[in-house]
Amino acid sequence: MGLAVLVLGLVLFIGAHVFVSLRDRRAAVIARIGEGPYKLVLAVVSILGIALIAWGFGTYRADGEWIAIWSPPVWTRHLAALLVWPAVIMVTAAYIRGRIAVALKHPMLAGVKLWAIAHLIANGDLGSILLFGSFLAWAVYDRISLKWRSDPGSPPIPVGGRRNDVLAVVVGTVLYLALAFVFHPLVIGVPVFGTPALGT
Repeated sequence: MGLAVLVLGLVLFIGAHVFVSLRDRRAAVIARIGEGPYKLVLAVVSILGIALIAWGFGTYRADGEWIAIWSPPVWTRHLAALLVWPAVIMVTAAYIRGRIAVALKHPMLAGVKLWAIAHLIANGDLGSILLFGSFLAWAVYDRISLKWRSDPGSPPIPVGGRRNDVLAVVVGTVLYLALAFVFHPLVIGVPVFGTPALGT
């Protein structure tokens, strides 16, 4: 049950974001129903998708649906924890734009890809592979789609200098620590450090 709900959530969330990349179809829908209703529907579908992903993955883990595909070595959890740190900084740099953002071009997608790869390294069960593999596939697809889109896909954010880079690193590190020591153990139920795998 949990695995099915997880897949449904992934279809809704990633499907909605793939649709955003189809600019002609997106424009046609906006012309038909208006930009406000379009954004509302997109937000509702995305939130519903995230909720189903969270509930489905949590249920999958809690109800013993665990389906092992391979067994990652113990050291992979340490590597994953290390890789997620710069991944969070990359995502933060997408909003606090400086030279990091300029160098990466699309720091949000770069961060999502690194985050997904880190978790795929440390988790060998079917649910984790579906979850993180789907986000990795979406991020790769979206990065490629940006090359043939007629617009950047999102409103431009002013680019600063080194001060923004320092701020992105500091804020990203604080967020990483909050995720590792608060969110992961309390919400996901799996402490990041000293466990067999990250779990999410």
